Amino acid sequence: MGHVDLKSRLNLISPAAAEQARRLSAAIERARDALLARQHPEGYWCFELEADCTIPAEYICMMHFLGEVDEALQARLAAYLRSRQQEDGGWPLYPGGGLDLSCTVKAYYALKLAGDAPGEGHMRRARKAIIARGGAARSNVFTRYLLAMFGQVPWRAVPFLPVEIMLLPRWFPFHLSKVSYWSRTVMVPLAILYSLRARARNPKGIHVRELFTVDPEKERDYFPVRSRLNGLFLRLERTVRLLEPLIPGRVRRAAIARAERWIVERLNGEGGLGAIFPAMVNTLEAFRVLGYPREHPLCRTARRAIDKLLVVRDESAYCQPCVSPVWDTALAVLALLEEGSEPGRRAARKALDWLEARQLLDAPGDWRESRPDLPGGGWPFQFRNDHYPDLDDTAVVAWAMRRADAARYGVAIERAARWICGMQSRNGGFAAFDADNTHDYLLEIPFADHGALLDPPTADVSARCATLLALLKKDPEHARALERCTAYLLGEQESDGSWFGRWGTNYIYGTWSAAMALEHSGDPRAREALQRGAAWLKRVQRPDGGWGETNDSYADPSLAGRASRSTAFQTAWAVLGLLAAGETGAPELWRGVEYLLRTQESDGRWDDPEFTAPGFPRVFYLKYHGYSVYFPLWALARAKSVLAPWG
Repeated sequence: MGHVDLKSRLNLISPAAAEQARRLSAAIERARDALLARQHPEGYWCFELEADCTIPAEYICMMHFLGEVDEALQARLAAYLRSRQQEDGGWPLYPGGGLDLSCTVKAYYALKLAGDAPGEGHMRRARKAIIARGGAARSNVFTRYLLAMFGQVPWRAVPFLPVEIMLLPRWFPFHLSKVSYWSRTVMVPLAILYSLRARARNPKGIHVRELFTVDPEKERDYFPVRSRLNGLFLRLERTVRLLEPLIPGRVRRAAIARAERWIVERLNGEGGLGAIFPAMVNTLEAFRVLGYPREHPLCRTARRAIDKLLVVRDESAYCQPCVSPVWDTALAVLALLEEGSEPGRRAARKALDWLEARQLLDAPGDWRESRPDLPGGGWPFQFRNDHYPDLDDTAVVAWAMRRADAARYGVAIERAARWICGMQSRNGGFAAFDADNTHDYLLEIPFADHGALLDPPTADVSARCATLLALLKKDPEHARALERCTAYLLGEQESDGSWFGRWGTNYIYGTWSAAMALEHSGDPRAREALQRGAAWLKRVQRPDGGWGETNDSYADPSLAGRASRSTAFQTAWAVLGLLAAGETGAPELWRGVEYLLRTQESDGRWDDPEFTAPGFPRVFYLKYHGYSVYFPLWALARAKSVLAPWG
């Protein structure tokens, strides 16, 4: 809503409100300066993106798989792991979460590889916690693949993943195009590792047999049955597995060659396969198992892609799962445009110019499997991920461009909107990377015990797409897509008035996202939905005036909107959601603003230790370090633009 002449407005309100407004203006200025100070000279922002301890643990394991251990780096990674062990002996998926068995097994193995003795106190506590939960045999399939490659479990302990999946036709019940982008980029190199029965070099011969309650060779229960369909798939897999020795050598060689070509085509330079850590590690290990020497250009490129994810400090280090420059930059721009000052607008323009040059127009993305005739126009999440632009980033970038200068960025906006419309799923919603990626039966295959194999439409991504389309709805194509998406969003509203948040924690994020879309939709049904959403936000406000929600709400929806403390980023989402719903005079809104003013640090930022988003609900969580920088700025700036009476 732009920059406000605060001096002229202060004369119209009470002295107490004027003082609050002055505090608000000062807080916005500090927050803006803090954000501007983090802008890269090229124009973008890229904040740290932190995950749970599986990632740094896997980095240590990777070094021992390759037999190439950087002792100094290993020591820092091990220090990071030790610092995040909980009192119960295990490692959680996010601070304050419950022990996660798979994460704990990987952290324990990584520390033992790094030299920690099993008799040390922290290792004893970890082992006791693992055994109490059934031992390492109960860990997830990705952990068991790692254990199999280190010779700790037999290969029958992992799902059957022959590289011949590369040769399956599209009509077959399983095909790479039927799973999410992140699944296929992880699976293809992993299939090579499985088919060649890769074996880690493990130069020190470190084992973790003490983590099993039954000898791994004698264990017969690696695959607990999750459902009747899962049981059917398990029986089918056991039968097909017996036929693997009958696969002709020429067929296996052809499948490996096709997998290798698939990977190399998508290697993405130093962006890495899929630009995500698990796929990158599997790729490097697959290259080495295929016989590529360490100094081969493909191996060197793959290793550099991984190492660029490291965050190394004096005493500790961790590895990011990926990087988020496009996402961070687009959201930072929206916050600065809301703030509206000249320094902010200059920074936003520089950032948008940087983004404009990175739009993917003709890249041969995997999304063309379902939309072969659709022209490109998307943006990736990372610096490079040419095969995998995503709709969430694309919508936010184009939204920011539309907000800043529709004429200057008109061509890029139109290309983005056309691509988004073409990627709409049949139910009217939008997914993150693909259209109609909804083959739910695949969630029951043994490989899918993590439940994150697919990329179905979600309310939060759909809301971002709808927001952009609402700004452009004079175009008939945009208007039709918006109408269908709005109907999808209205149908996704929970009975309590909230919306589920797939890519941010959780119902507070989803409700803010949907409210921003419905605010602009022009749909007559939106008013009632917005009121119900606002009423829910008011009900879950915490006594301190802020909002907070635990990641536990993904496992227990009764915890929706609940947490032991408030956070700045979730309070910002709630404030933005109330403003989108038109609740400019609500006491809850201004109590939320007051919470943000009260908790701002002297350097203009906010400090929240909480993880802010799921990578995959109930499986993998993230902390976007930028969320406590740009979201509170955005919320305060929009609150300032309405300057409703306080209290």
